[in-house]
Amino acid sequence: MKSPAEYLAPHVFEARRPRRELQPVVGYADALRAVEQALADAEKYKYLLMRALRRHADEVAATTVPTVLQPETPVLPMYPAGLPLVA
Repeated sequence: MKSPAEYLAPHVFEARRPRRELQPVVGYADALRAVEQALADAEKYKYLLMRALRRHADEVAATTVPTVLQPETPVLPMYPAGLPLVA
């Protein structure tokens, strides 16, 4: 994945402000183009990541064998039959 500076690198030129040294400058249109390219790459990476996660989930589901839990102690009713519920 590219860093933000790598998207802007081809669009940078140097300009001199009055009585100052050269400074790197990026034009507005070039900056917009770099942002659009970065968003397109992000969509591509998102698609690839989601596809890999789905594939991994499918592989894990295929290798996992469902186990049936058997209780170790019997389950008893809270109120045995024949007793009144209200005292």
